[in-house]
Amino acid sequence: MLHLLLFLVFGALCIGGAINLLAQKHPISSALSLIVVMGALAGEYLLLGAEFVAVIQVIIYAGAVMVLFIFVIMLLNAGVEEHTRGSRVAWLLGIPGMIAVGLMVAWVLARNPAGISVPLGALYGSPKVIGRLLFREFLLPFEVTSILILIAIMGAVVLASPEHRRFPQPEPEEERELVAAGDRRGA
Repeated sequence: MLHLLLFLVFGALCIGGAINLLAQKHPISSALSLIVVMGALAGEYLLLGAEFVAVIQVIIYAGAVMVLFIFVIMLLNAGVEEHTRGSRVAWLLGIPGMIAVGLMVAWVLARNPAGISVPLGALYGSPKVIGRLLFREFLLPFEVTSILILIAIMGAVVLASPEHRRFPQPEPEEERELVAAGDRRGA
C-alpha cells in the first residue's frame, strides 16, 4: 500500500511540475519546474527498482543538463515570455494527435489488463552491463547527441545576440569617409 501511495505522490509531483513548467512566464521558473519533474521521475525509478537509472536521472539530467540549461537562459538574458493564442497548426495537428495517442494507449491497456506481472528490478541490468552497452554498442548515438546539444546551444546564443553586435554596422561618419575614399580611388 505504501508503494502505491508513494507512486501516486511522485506521479502527482511530476504532473504538477510539468503543468507549472508550461504555465510559468519566466524561463528560469520553468527550468526549476523541470528540475522538480526530473526529481519526481527519479523517485518513480526508485520505486520500480531501477536504482541506477534513478541516480543517473538526478546526476545527469536534474544536475548537469539543467545547470547547462539555466546557464544558457541566463547567458541569453531571456526576459518574461509573451504568451500568444497559439498557432493554427498546433490546434489542427496537436488536438487530434493527442486524441489518437490517448486512444492507442487505451486500446493497449484494454487488450492487456495487467495480465503479465514482472518482479521489481527483473528487467534491468547491472551498472556494469549498462555502462558497457552505453560506451560500446551505443557510443556513436551517445556522442552524436552531445554534439547536437552543443550545436543547439551555440545556435541559440548566436540567434539571441543583438543584431548590431553580430554584424557591426559602420557609424554614419565612418560610412561617409569610406564612400569618399572609394570615390577617390575610382577617380
